Amino acid sequence: VQLQASGGGLVQAGGSLRLSCAASGRTFSSYVIGWFRRAPGKEREFVAAISRSGGSTYYADSVKGRFTISRDNAKNTGYLRMNTLKPEDTAVYYCAVDPNWSTVVAGTSDYWGQGTQVTVSS
Repeated sequence: VQLQASGGGLVQAGGSLRLSCAASGRTFSSYVIGWFRRAPGKEREFVAAISRSGGSTYYADSVKGRFTISRDNAKNTGYLRMNTLKPEDTAVYYCAVDPNWSTVVAGTSDYWGQGTQVTVSS
């Protein structure tokens, strides 16, 4: 499967963005989707994950209540809605997929998008 992440940009603190992760292939609904980010000088960190059906979600504490992960299996696309953005949310955001939930959350999936830059100004 190939992934294309998009939707990043420059936004002021308190603003919103929606990231998209478009996938190729006809088996998108069989994959768990995860979002990760890497800030300058920091390790990559987990942001959010959503189950194959969309019925279960999981968030890092740092984004809980501000970010919402979702998916549209008919469009082969996953989303990350980011509200109330903070300067510390500045990072390159990546999507990843895998059939296994634990693999996605652990960040050990073989399938990653190319990343999209999110910059939040204060």
